[in-house]
Amino acid sequence: MKWIIDKIEDKLVTLENDTTKEIITIEKKELPPSIHEGSILIYKNNKYTEQPKEEEQRRKEITERFKKLRK
Repeated sequence: MKWIIDKIEDKLVTLENDTTKEIITIEKKELPPSIHEGSILIYKNNKYTEQPKEEEQRRKEITERFKKLRK
């Protein structure tokens, strides 16, 4: 399952499922230490793993969308 970090507040992190748009909140200690808002995570085998290449691609796509809107 793919999740995107929506919000980080103290010890809690809000995640959004990329497919279903389900929102969950989990403890920050369950996630990799280098996470930030917008990080993309895969949940597999009871573990969250960062997906930096996918995150970079998503950021590029969003930037391109904003550029098109400004025209």
